[in-house]
Amino acid sequence: MTEKIGVLGKASQASGVERVVNAPLPTVYGDFQAVGYMDHDRGDEQVALVYGEITEDDVLTRLHSECLTGDAFGSQHCECGDQLDSALRAIVAEGSGILVYLRGHEGRGIGLLAKLRAMQLQAEGLDTVEANLAQGLPVDSRDYGVAAEILHDLGVRSVRLMSNNPRKREALLRHGIKIAEDVPLLIPPCENNITYLRTKRERLDHVLPHLDAVAHWS
Repeated sequence: MTEKIGVLGKASQASGVERVVNAPLPTVYGDFQAVGYMDHDRGDEQVALVYGEITEDDVLTRLHSECLTGDAFGSQHCECGDQLDSALRAIVAEGSGILVYLRGHEGRGIGLLAKLRAMQLQAEGLDTVEANLAQGLPVDSRDYGVAAEILHDLGVRSVRLMSNNPRKREALLRHGIKIAEDVPLLIPPCENNITYLRTKRERLDHVLPHLDAVAHWS
């Protein structure tokens, strides 16, 4: 991990995560600071959206995996876009918080084109796990270590984590970030994503208790 640096500074170390820039980012949700990082180990550019004054402990935090189809195009195949929207709104309502937007996580780490192939396979009857495996790809290859490094750089010791995915929780704990509270981020399902969400719950251990109330879609 490189040392914490200023807006125009550069760290001499060329490994780990380097903070490169801190820029104001006014959004429809509120005025954030976009803190840009270079992950030298993986070659990815990453960004943390920071709102308000951040303390060391109990910071409302979302680790959001990149999802072009959901985040940018409003896909109803998943709930990613709605989760991004809800997380940013929650952070602004809280008065402070961090959203770490994790690039390189498209399709649980398989990339955009492979994800689109997986969506095609799901349309043909496979579930989201089977669709990855049918391509000879891992079910989930995402690494959250970079998110922990970014949080460490921002001076965060413990978070209130907005997530339904226990793997994010486990990864942060493993990398020295304490979890003060698990904050569910539950999005009402629709007919287009109910099968996908049920698979996430049944095969990927996501905590989605609200799906129990949905009985009118097969």
